[in-house]
Amino acid sequence: MPSATRWTRPERLVGQFVAFAEDRGETHVRTETALAWATRPAGAAAVWTSRRLAEVRLFARNLRTLDQRTEVPPADLLPARGRRATPYLYTPQEIATLMQATTILRGSHVQATYRTLIGLLAATGMRIGEAIDLDRDDFDAVSGMVTIRRAKFDKARALPLHPSTVAALDDYLRRDDLPRPAGMPALLISATGKRLRYTVVQPTFKKLLHHCGITPRSATCRPRTHDLRHSFAVSTIADDYRSGNPGSRLAILSTYLGHADPGATYWYLSAAPELLGLAGERLERHLAGDA
Repeated sequence: MPSATRWTRPERLVGQFVAFAEDRGETHVRTETALAWATRPAGAAAVWTSRRLAEVRLFARNLRTLDQRTEVPPADLLPARGRRATPYLYTPQEIATLMQATTILRGSHVQATYRTLIGLLAATGMRIGEAIDLDRDDFDAVSGMVTIRRAKFDKARALPLHPSTVAALDDYLRRDDLPRPAGMPALLISATGKRLRYTVVQPTFKKLLHHCGITPRSATCRPRTHDLRHSFAVSTIADDYRSGNPGSRLAILSTYLGHADPGATYWYLSAAPELLGLAGERLERHLAGDA
């Protein structure tokens, strides 16, 4: 069994389900239990509950070859009916304000950890799961690189960092107030000296959003940690438009973000009014030149 600190998201979800079933005194997978676990917490988005049940379904299919008592939840149970959320594009000022707001957190090392986490997400566009899964050895200050070893689809990638990001990470690792328990390799350290957990990061980030007065723009456009990734992608392409070379770095950006297909990168850009405006201006100039 792999170390819990290095589990992939599917492994974590299955582990949580198994613990839930064991707490109910069950010895094999039951559809009723899978449904009860998948729909937690009450009011969760359809996409999320469908994803959770899908992981249990896959686990149950494999387990059934060993234990015929295993029930496999039907494929039409909890279908994904939700739509992708509209990205909340953070302004540079909002990102700076969020980083400054970490001073409301208890403990100077916790403040530094969340300030570094937010800055890293904004400067690299990496996924939150990739950031909290980083080890100290994944960062090389000399080469200015960070290596994501367990990315989505289990594809590792190395990211060159801006010098200011390298300096910020280096300063963070040199702090005297960071707890460093023996054997803890994590780059970003929690208040208890352990690896950051997604279930703790999310409410903490919401606390910072509330303190900064950063609120939803609509029912489907709510600020999330993942939107720092959207903001990074949109900002990169916007810079290309302003430089007169739209799309010149799209393939590079796709690789940097860890997308298997550049088409996935286009989706990040589809809900950006700024990009639509820049594209429209470029089209108008082109048509005027042809007139």
